[in-house]
Amino acid sequence: MTIVIVSFAIIAYVLIAGEYFTKINKTTIAIFTGVVAWILFLTMDDSHKQVFATRVFGEHVEYISGIVLYLLTTMNIVDVLSNNGCFNFIKDMVRSRSTNRMLWGFVGITFLISANFDNLTTAVLMLGVMNSVLQNNAQRRFVGAAIAIAACCGGCITVIGDVTSLMVWTREAVTPTSFSLAMLAPALAGVIVPTFLIRRSLPDHLDLKTNRYSYHSDDSSMPVWQRAVMMFVGFVGLWFVPSFHRITLLPPFLGSLCVLAVLWMLTEIFNRQSLQSESPMMIPGTNRRLHYEVVQMIMYFMGVALAVSVLKEIGVLEACAQWIDTYIHDVYLFSGFIGLISALLDNICLVFSAISIYDVVPDGAAVTPYQSLFLQNGQYWHLVIISGCLGGCLLPIGNVTGYTLMKAEDASLRWYIRHISGKVLAGWIAAMLTYFIVQSLVA
Repeated sequence: MTIVIVSFAIIAYVLIAGEYFTKINKTTIAIFTGVVAWILFLTMDDSHKQVFATRVFGEHVEYISGIVLYLLTTMNIVDVLSNNGCFNFIKDMVRSRSTNRMLWGFVGITFLISANFDNLTTAVLMLGVMNSVLQNNAQRRFVGAAIAIAACCGGCITVIGDVTSLMVWTREAVTPTSFSLAMLAPALAGVIVPTFLIRRSLPDHLDLKTNRYSYHSDDSSMPVWQRAVMMFVGFVGLWFVPSFHRITLLPPFLGSLCVLAVLWMLTEIFNRQSLQSESPMMIPGTNRRLHYEVVQMIMYFMGVALAVSVLKEIGVLEACAQWIDTYIHDVYLFSGFIGLISALLDNICLVFSAISIYDVVPDGAAVTPYQSLFLQNGQYWHLVIISGCLGGCLLPIGNVTGYTLMKAEDASLRWYIRHISGKVLAGWIAAMLTYFIVQSLVA
């Protein structure tokens, strides 16, 4: 049965990698694979079926559900802020015919926002703002690619900014402060280099849309100070989530739920006079796309996580770890391999598999220099995130923000490979070199 499960998983991975060509949504494949893999696993040993179906399965579902609930809560926090016009300032800040101001403005704001919210939500939001400002389709593709890269890099500098960094944190492989300090310089290098190269592909002046209609279909009439208060609560509240988890030992999603509850309360207070029968959380027009993309990504993560958990239970991941230790024995080389495969297979799938292969080495244990890489805050966890982030950006099919760009701006795979992939590769190399230099100086 182990061979059947592994073969089934490999076929599913191939279909996920070939989504662009088969036109079969990878979310449906991932969910189907996760469910069927657990059904096959439960049929392996009828004598322990009850234990597997309750205790073992329950442990994995508890971990997966915590991440899912956090992502759903973050999506709704962004939705509340967006519906109340809290992001309207972005359009006014970046709107300029100057390519430098607009491109670097979009990249900088995207980088900062994605560090606080998940990068897919940020990418959908920023691509929508960009589309409402830029007229020229070709220029939008280049600027949109820079936004997608910035969202991925910004998301990986905090433990709450990306699904992959959230996974290593919830597995207690990293601590929030140490993780951010280690990832900041490589992430900056990873976004600055490709953005600089993308700038060279754009003219000095961009074509702007003349009609300055609002990006939000339900633009709020709240004063600026009220929007500032909501933004402050949203950002500071999410920044406090790691501390909430450390102090209370409760799952992070409970902290984000508290932030969402406070924002809902502020929305009710600030919009008391204008509220009628509708709920303030009604999703108008453009935000339906945000919900669709994020929910689809969450369901994809659920399917992948369920499938990988089965591979872990049947010992496949442990066997992979032994093979890697014997024949590769180099975390830089292995993380680079993960990054390259992420370009084809999707970085969420690869990174989740990579961090599930190894357990976190307990502090105080007698370890070799190689084993020390797998301690809490060890280099392995950092390198896998960096490579998964930038390696996944080598192709638009390798990450959710790239898919969003393809759908939003009709950017083809051929166009991306020709104009963007080489620039991302340069950024990836710069990020890895930066990480190596920083770690060498620290050591």
